[in-house]
Amino acid sequence: MTLTRPLDRRTFLRASGVALGLPLLESMAPALARAAAVEAPRRLVTVCSTLGLYSSSWFPRTAGAGYEATEYLRLIDEHRSRYTLFSGFSHEEQSGRQPHNSEITWLTAARRPGLDGFRNTVSLDQAAADHLGYVTRFPSVVLGTLSPQSQSFTTSGAMVPAETSPANLFKRLFLQGTPEEVEREAQSLNDGGSILDRLKSQTATLRRRVSAADQRKLDAYFDAVRAAEQELTEVQAWLDRPKPAVDEEPPTDIPDPADLIGRIRLQLRMIPLIIETDSSRVVSMMIHDHGAVPQVQGVSVDQHNLSHHGQDETKIAQLKRVETEIVRAFGDLLTDLQARGDASGSLLDKTAVLFGSNLGNANAHTPVDLPILLAGGGFAHGQHIVHEGEHNAPLCNLFVTLLQGMGVETDAFGQSTGTLTGRDGRTWLARVAGAGHGPDFAAGHACPRSEIASMNA
Repeated sequence: MTLTRPLDRRTFLRASGVALGLPLLESMAPALARAAAVEAPRRLVTVCSTLGLYSSSWFPRTAGAGYEATEYLRLIDEHRSRYTLFSGFSHEEQSGRQPHNSEITWLTAARRPGLDGFRNTVSLDQAAADHLGYVTRFPSVVLGTLSPQSQSFTTSGAMVPAETSPANLFKRLFLQGTPEEVEREAQSLNDGGSILDRLKSQTATLRRRVSAADQRKLDAYFDAVRAAEQELTEVQAWLDRPKPAVDEEPPTDIPDPADLIGRIRLQLRMIPLIIETDSSRVVSMMIHDHGAVPQVQGVSVDQHNLSHHGQDETKIAQLKRVETEIVRAFGDLLTDLQARGDASGSLLDKTAVLFGSNLGNANAHTPVDLPILLAGGGFAHGQHIVHEGEHNAPLCNLFVTLLQGMGVETDAFGQSTGTLTGRDGRTWLARVAGAGHGPDFAAGHACPRSEIASMNA
């Protein structure tokens, strides 16, 4: 018998400019056993379909665990025990300059988007990414299906552009690059660091010449400079580490915007790769209005016009065909995350996946009673939670719960008034039973809508 040292899970086969990762091998079992003893990192994924979901086909008519799955939910019913549905949640004051401005505040809850004086606030995903920092190569990955517009915003209110090319994303994530390319990137970072040093020297001189109030402003500026320098150092450290290798063919981009579902599926397929390789622990994805007739059988009108159906049965039928494919694609994401993992559990167990829309009723641009689903993430699932109060509950209460699940020590975010978790931070049951919310949350009563279909009027 030959005794060999167990392989490390991160073993790479290396050659000039190439780093090839190994698949999961039995020889890695001792190392994996040790890894299982360490708490697995938590991840966050958000996916927003910005044109809403037809309410009658999404929302169950009853609350609690015994609800009857609706037309859309039957597509993902195999994961019923792995997700929670929410009704009666939204952000306040989401009517903006344009009818669809609420799509830029779905993850921020900033009020009156697009109006004079509006400045967006930090988004849920970026708040989580800021907390984690560079524990991964990319603190966050922001995806889109059509344009660089995204729902991800920094603490200063700047939008983080979305990556719309799965091919480019694959290259950034997994292709190592030549030594020359790595050197050029390192030199670029070094140049940035020297610029910051010069700025710091100049502002230090200026600080001696200004008032105390201005000195405080400059101190804040120094902090920003130091944070930027630290970030550059952390980024540069990742240049010396090989990128993970995956047993996947690089994707080919779909240039035709009419292939809405194909584009959605390509981006969704990237998410498990990002999570499994620990390239990032925070991913957000925005499904845009493509402005073209989707290549879906039986559909002859673009999705945006279909969402303004005006109760036209023909338009509604076509809209449901498009949304059926979107929900089906999301269900495949859950299936993929559930199928991947290691001895400590599936990726879905360790990844909170938020799915929904910024519009509760796209026909009237109504940003209330939003369709919201949370899957995975170590929470207890399987219920339809309905807020029965006169006004919608703050969706940000759920956001606080998600941030706490990511290890962020906070009890507030956006418009939050609390959380939705029990005392252990891992179960919905205490809240659903009424602890902290009284009768406002129903676990098994009739849905308060007298006519769910009326919400689409």
